[in-house]
Formats: sequence, structure tokens, C-alpha cells
Amino acid sequence: MKFDITVIGASWGGLQAMETILGSLPKNLAIAIAVAQHRHKDSEGELVNCLQRSSLLPVVEVTDKQAIAPGQIYLAPADYHLLVEPGHFALSTEAPVSYARPSIDVLFESTADAYGERAIGVILTGSSQDGAQGLAKVKSYGGMAIVQEPTTAVSRIMPDAAIAAVVSATILPLAEIAPFLVNLCSSSFFTSSSG
Repeated sequence: MKFDITVIGASWGGLQAMETILGSLPKNLAIAIAVAQHRHKDSEGELVNCLQRSSLLPVVEVTDKQAIAPGQIYLAPADYHLLVEPGHFALSTEAPVSYARPSIDVLFESTADAYGERAIGVILTGSSQDGAQGLAKVKSYGGMAIVQEPTTAVSRIMPDAAIAAVVSATILPLAEIAPFLVNLCSSSFFTSSSG
């Protein structure tokens, strides 16, 4: 199985969790990563700078219609929904979903529509239920669903909701998520390049 995109959703405690994951990813990772992190709508650029300090991969805030390329980390801008379309992103200022914009559900559901079984969804710490429905859709479309083990989360509400919504999600402690992603992506790369 070849994966083309990983989408990650986080809320309360997400910065620390994202730093742990991104800091463990190699600079030659051949997959695009898109992140929806709940944050204050006036937090211009700060999250990009924080994440870039811990990441070997370039971290960028998405612009509308931006092309999706492997080896990049794409961050939903504050106060915009981030949608995935085949080969590129779209931004939306439609009403908040589950009180959030960016909405993790919107990111995950659009990714499932665009990439199907070539998508990986990851739900991290958070104090809402945003992302549970989206992760269920990623899984139902044949993609991979990963959830942070709730006992390793700052707030377990979001991981618990995702686990309840997704049959047979892969549940991992925070420290094991990045190695698991690297293994998934490298094995899919070798499988596709040798076949």
C-alpha cells in the first residue's frame, strides 16, 4: 500500500505532541503531512515557527490552491478550514464545525474523499470531539487510522472520541507515532518502487 498524505489533528496540548512527532521524522520522508491544530484566530505565524524549530522537514502555512508535495508539513492557517483536493489544498471561511475553524473533521473528511486508501489520519490530544467523524471516514475509505494512546495525552477527550468512533484504529503512545509513520511510509515506498 502506498500512502500519499498524512493528516494530523490536535487541540489542547497539541503543540507539545506535534513537536514530539515532527522532531522524530527524517528529512527524506516521502509523504506530505497536513496539520489542523486548534488555536486562537490571531496566532499569526507563531505555530509555524514553533514547529519548524523541532522539525527537519519544512513547515509552511497553507495558501489557497497550494500544490501538495511530499516531504513538506502543511499547517492550516488560523481561522480557516483546510480542505484537501486531489493534488492541492483549498481554504475556506465557512462556519466553524464543532466550534472550530480549522476543523479537524473538515480536513480529514476532504482527505478521505480525495485520497481514499492512500491517506493516513492521526488524532492527537485534545479537549473536544473534533476529528472523530473525520478519522472514521478516512478508515471507512480504506485509509489508515491512528490515535494517540489517551493516557499519553494532555487531554484524552479527543483520542477517546476517536477510538469510540473508529473500529480497529491503531492506538499508539505519543512516542511511537512517528516511528510507526516512518515505517509505514518507507515500506510503502519500497513496495511501490520495486513493484
